[in-house]
Amino acid sequence: MGLELPVKIPVAAPLDDYTALKAEIDAAIQRSLKSGFYILGPEVQSFESEFAKFVGVDHAVGVANGTDAVLLALQGCGLEPGDEVITVSHTAVATVCAVELAGATPALADIRRDTFVMDVTQAASLITPRTKAIVPVHLYGHPVPMDEIMAFAERHGLWVVEDCAQAHGARWKGRRIGSWGHAAAFSFYPTKNLGAIGDGGAVVTNDLKIAERIHLLRQYGWQTRYISTVCGRNSRLDELQAALLRVKLKHLDDDNARRREIAALYTEVLTGTAIAPPSVAPQAEHVFHQYTVRTPQRDALSSFLKERGIGSAILYPVPIHKQPAYENRVRCGTMTETERAAAEILCLPVHPRLTDAQVEEVCRALSDFSKSAAG
Repeated sequence: MGLELPVKIPVAAPLDDYTALKAEIDAAIQRSLKSGFYILGPEVQSFESEFAKFVGVDHAVGVANGTDAVLLALQGCGLEPGDEVITVSHTAVATVCAVELAGATPALADIRRDTFVMDVTQAASLITPRTKAIVPVHLYGHPVPMDEIMAFAERHGLWVVEDCAQAHGARWKGRRIGSWGHAAAFSFYPTKNLGAIGDGGAVVTNDLKIAERIHLLRQYGWQTRYISTVCGRNSRLDELQAALLRVKLKHLDDDNARRREIAALYTEVLTGTAIAPPSVAPQAEHVFHQYTVRTPQRDALSSFLKERGIGSAILYPVPIHKQPAYENRVRCGTMTETERAAAEILCLPVHPRLTDAQVEEVCRALSDFSKSAAG
């Protein structure tokens, strides 16, 4: 095997996030360590309050990871084994995994060609008497048209759980995602726009009953310690992660603005070339968790960038309905756009710690590839 080419400009750089905020983060971690509270203490409580205010909801409940956040949000809404849940195939497998962990059957809708998010018109064909919820995924940082989703859900009597794992801070029609549905799930995996230094997640909601149920479910169903009133699990956001997230939350809007700035520079270079830049709906405030281009020359572009030390990623190379673990266990409609996207997409470096010089280097590489591809 040949030597791997070094990557000078990675797709994500969580260490750089820490380095940029080192003094604040180290102080927060020391504060947490010295407090003596290490599970569900004051740091988690403060983060829950601050994050709920940021999203624009009444309640946030810290949990162990993003997968659990989707699971517990669905259970908090009252989903039961045997129910069906509509979501998408073009997403991280965690979304569908969580639906199955809740004992439900996933029904997968196609996506929009322009923004890669759920096509709600395709979701209508998946409705059955067992359909109880819909999980729109705000993929790559672009919000789903939530007014359309909420109207669709109201017509069919469905719970709405937003999967916000890739879209911390995004807005649709001026309103933060996570504040539209009955509940919403966030992941704080280290590479997310708001990332921890390990796993972490949260469920947010305006519904007090849902919040109270998730509080029970995340810790064995305890209302009184050691006495389970419902069957729950162990899914707790720990104090150290919460302390760090409180620091990074203060910088999230600025970091997202930097992502949009980088994205605008890439789009300027790519406009009019054979590499299609991502679309942004007029009503959307995109936070560019990923800057996702599409081209039939995807593999050639990835190799070209790699030769220049520039990282890229395919998110996601195989739709969930075609993966071995799921291809015989999910219902789905026509998947034309989902399958086309999987063959054409490539994610470029867009994290907020990129320097101006690195962004210029990526722009030059994109320009050079476009010229060579044009002949």
